Amino acid sequence: MGVLDRFEKGVERALSNTFSKAFKPDLKPVDIAAAIRRDMDERTAALSRGRTVVPNTFTVELGPNEFDQIQSWGADALAAEMVAAAEDHAREQGYVFVGPVEVTFVEAEEPPTGKLRVRSSSRRGAVAPATTSTPSRRHPILDIDGQRYLLTGPVTVIGRGSEADIIVDDSGVSRRHLEIRVTPDGVIATDMGSTNGTFVEGHRVPAATLVDGNTLTIGRTRILFWSGNDETG
Repeated sequence: MGVLDRFEKGVERALSNTFSKAFKPDLKPVDIAAAIRRDMDERTAALSRGRTVVPNTFTVELGPNEFDQIQSWGADALAAEMVAAAEDHAREQGYVFVGPVEVTFVEAEEPPTGKLRVRSSSRRGAVAPATTSTPSRRHPILDIDGQRYLLTGPVTVIGRGSEADIIVDDSGVSRRHLEIRVTPDGVIATDMGSTNGTFVEGHRVPAATLVDGNTLTIGRTRILFWSGNDETG
């Protein structure tokens, strides 16, 4: 109908102040966000228990002029905003990712017939942004200081270093501090020889099998574990 829907309005408000001057009138950040959203909607795949998986890696192909504009104004910052917009759309629609969301911009070898072209795929990772508050036995949820992650791989490493799957900004946390391993017999948290140790429900432990609702502490960082196992016996 020619009117931006709620998603597009939200993206436009978030991006217009930062990026509006960077683009020609015929290409706006909201156009890129809307194209990623459409790609997600068109490439849904049904998962068990009524879950719907969508792509989590997006390559945005642009003509040379548009590509140069994005580079000059900071592709990384714009990509981060596009990631946030994709995650918001997934939450609204109840979509699930199988890994972290990534957006990259490239100059197309053949200019797109329209403003841009989006190529996407699903790439599994150790964790994904949790777009629902409901965990499952196969994919528990970690809440780390209010940021929620879906465990999509069998092993997740939490630490301060760049090699960790989940990076926490806490000087009391070692570079590779804690391993979370999802097994058929339960989810096991193991301290990785950290300096300050790992605490489960206030007790320092080398390793522990987690149960739904457990609280872990590493450094000053609190981690809540949700397994989706709500059976009461």
